[in-house]
Amino acid sequence: MKYIIKESNYLNNFNNLMQSKSLYDPSFEHDSCGVGFIARIDGNPSHSIIEDSIKILRNLEHRGAVGSDQATGDGSGLLIRIPDLFFRRECLDMGLKLPDAGDYCVAMIFLPGDKKSAEYCTNVFERIVAEEKCEILGWRDVPVNPADIGELGRSTQPQIRQLFLSRGLCERNVFERKLYIIRRMVENETKAYEQSELNQFYVTSMSSRTINYKGFMNGEDLPNFYPDLHDKDFKSPFAIVHQRYSTNTFPSWNLAQPFRLLAHNGEINTLSGNRNRMASREADLSSDLFGSDIDKIKPIITPDGSDSSSFDNVLELLVMAGRSLPHAMMMMIPEAWGTKYFMGDDKRAFYEYHASFMEPWDGPAAMVFTDGRYVGGILDRNGLRPARYTVTRDGIVMLASETGVLDFPDDQIRSHGRLQPGKMFLLDLEQNRIIPDNAIKAKICRQRPYRHWVRNNRIELRGLLTPTEIPREDPVLLRQKHHAFGYTEEELKMILAPMGAYGQEPVGSMGDDTS
Repeated sequence: MKYIIKESNYLNNFNNLMQSKSLYDPSFEHDSCGVGFIARIDGNPSHSIIEDSIKILRNLEHRGAVGSDQATGDGSGLLIRIPDLFFRRECLDMGLKLPDAGDYCVAMIFLPGDKKSAEYCTNVFERIVAEEKCEILGWRDVPVNPADIGELGRSTQPQIRQLFLSRGLCERNVFERKLYIIRRMVENETKAYEQSELNQFYVTSMSSRTINYKGFMNGEDLPNFYPDLHDKDFKSPFAIVHQRYSTNTFPSWNLAQPFRLLAHNGEINTLSGNRNRMASREADLSSDLFGSDIDKIKPIITPDGSDSSSFDNVLELLVMAGRSLPHAMMMMIPEAWGTKYFMGDDKRAFYEYHASFMEPWDGPAAMVFTDGRYVGGILDRNGLRPARYTVTRDGIVMLASETGVLDFPDDQIRSHGRLQPGKMFLLDLEQNRIIPDNAIKAKICRQRPYRHWVRNNRIELRGLLTPTEIPREDPVLLRQKHHAFGYTEEELKMILAPMGAYGQEPVGSMGDDTS
């Protein structure tokens, strides 16, 4: 993949493109990439997980693309649990004392390179955090090595900082939702400020559970660019990885994956309809958990995001509104559930019920996802993207776009396989077990009486609009209409008559081949 753009003018061209002033339009974003995760079933943080995730990225590098400088990749990244020990040590060196794990958040933020614009974004962030009754603990400049990435990535590199904040007066069980609201308020206010330099501003992740290290670079360059990844105290029980290949896209720092909850290999072919339907629902959105704050998070889908980003926006809303992550994934990526498919009544009722207010985000798509508790993967019902998993005897689980991204001795492999269309592979880090597809879906489908809701509220359209009798048409007036609309005797006899008599599409051919 080549970008025919002079490197010295790359930043200006990028800003103009992101404002949709050219033939490029961010609404056409699609991607097909390398994706996967590695995790420990026991849920214990380990630096070896970080090391192995970097190996996976390197072995998936052929699934990415390289720019015209032959050094800048389309993007790569890691989504992990917050390494509490590492940040506790780093903050202590800065004179900051962190609360207990879960009571503080680390926001990973891309700030504009322009000093004035960066200060504006920082001030907006700090003001909104205070307004929402959370407490800012301090900022950390993330150590980076720009020399280790390509010229195209370096020319658009933002300032990368981490914001530490505590939940303040916010209760712990609603802290994640409050962070989501704060982020959306900040994004909306900065988006309204018309200045091209603010295109670099992006909140990569903002959570009390997970953090995202990503950028406009190859997977090979990611650990060199972020020295944090080499620290022995930088530990996590899981890591989601992504190596991006931009298909019909313009790569950038903020479009690198993973996003806040997922990473995606493939493309969303129904994207335009999905976005439009979500926009039409916004006026009617309500939630007891959000209350009056629901208006603060609109629009739900950021206008200049990719297909994967839009999916992540909606998934985040569903999770923050109280659904479990597997539940939300089943809503957005349903199995094929028509009457001709063998399926239990409870599961079919679940999909039919949710189809009334959430249309499928159809792929091809292979997704890996996490909220800090669940780590999993799912394949869309078309099944046109690869996803293979391996489980070892010492409790390591790996799923990736292809097998062989990590080497395991044969005697250490407990099981392996591939995801089937519409199926989910799920690891629960609280229960420390792999939950089979049929088990997790059976539980979710029986949490509510979906069968009763569907049966008692379904309205059959069959016969609903059929008139009691068909009034006869005046023959003279009917003949005038035939002439007015160009009907011929042949069409009446060969096409309309069979349709009316037998209710089926007429089939015919032209010419005479009997001779």
